[in-house]
Amino acid sequence: MLYRSNPRNGDSISQLGLGCMRFPRSVGRIIDQQKTNDLIAAAIDHGINYFDTAYVYPGSEAALGKALTAIGKRDQVFIGTKLPHYACKRPKDVDDMFHTQLERLETGWIDYYHMHMLSNLESWDRMKALGIERWIEKARSDGKIRNLGFSFHGGRGDFLDLLDAYDWDFCLLQFNYMDKNNQAGAAGVRAANEKGLAVFVMGPVRGGLLTDEMPQGAKQIFGGVDENRSLAEWAFRWVYDFPEVTMALSGMSCISQIEENCATAAEAGPGSLSDAELAAYDRAVSILMQGVRIPCNKCGYCMPCPKGVNIPDCITCYNVSYLFDRISGIAQYTQVTGQWTPLRSDASKCTACGKCEALCPQKIAISKELVRVRRRMLSFLIIPLYRFMRWLWKMK
Repeated sequence: MLYRSNPRNGDSISQLGLGCMRFPRSVGRIIDQQKTNDLIAAAIDHGINYFDTAYVYPGSEAALGKALTAIGKRDQVFIGTKLPHYACKRPKDVDDMFHTQLERLETGWIDYYHMHMLSNLESWDRMKALGIERWIEKARSDGKIRNLGFSFHGGRGDFLDLLDAYDWDFCLLQFNYMDKNNQAGAAGVRAANEKGLAVFVMGPVRGGLLTDEMPQGAKQIFGGVDENRSLAEWAFRWVYDFPEVTMALSGMSCISQIEENCATAAEAGPGSLSDAELAAYDRAVSILMQGVRIPCNKCGYCMPCPKGVNIPDCITCYNVSYLFDRISGIAQYTQVTGQWTPLRSDASKCTACGKCEALCPQKIAISKELVRVRRRMLSFLIIPLYRFMRWLWKMK
């Protein structure tokens, strides 16, 4: 594992961190604690020393806390977690949530504490009015918070404003070769580094779009340069090529993914890409951009939908129908939304309540986009088939 130094405090951080939103789950979607313990132990054995979670990731903080206690490695790793500032209505809310997080994580301090999804200056000003700066100062003096930063999903202008709004220690932003000029982008990465912040990256494979869901034409471009590299390796190598990046997060959910990604993180560093390799990324992006109609990265912040719509997968299937072909998209849509069952989760259940749009980091007009999804996925030819499939289900 290669390590990079936090320019603010000298922490030696593995350039690959484990995102803890996708821990292994058992029947009923409950986190499998033993598998999670094994996953985290394997990550530490392979050199990963940074673990990222959040208050709003269901069960994640508690599972991480139990695993580190069972393994006995809390003092050897960095924990990053996040305050849902948007849910704080009064100063007491901040204190209550933070102490809940310490209990869940079974620890007395947080190494890297984020303002979660802080995407504009207005949101920070609201927290300042609640006294967040005084609260942070006390938490720091008590040794409960060691570094303070924010995670970001907005536009470049808002990002630059936030950089100047507080003396942050670090930031976390979406960054990959498809988003080089999107959101904060490469310009934001460099600006944060110039201010002395540690720069943490999420979404290096863009929710799978840069791996399994890659169109064949883009795959062939990379294969023509080096057929022995996986698409995930290509994605991580691009991020690691930036010396301004301190660490890249990956939501790995099995040990084989840890082994593969750690192998890349053990030898790919800044400036290691050739001109031919950099040109391959540009050619692949030109193909990818032709098929992505809705810029969703499957972060899941829009979930759960009160009406039961599987929003991320509905959008993914819609994009797949353009990236590959319509039949592939519809086939995937049929499976992931359970079209043959009474508990289906397709776009037709959307009532445009707007709850998801208020939570979407990408600012996607989800209700409007789900109308497009429904029209493309539910053609007049397929609806009778779905009805027949549901009839067969009831007959079982």
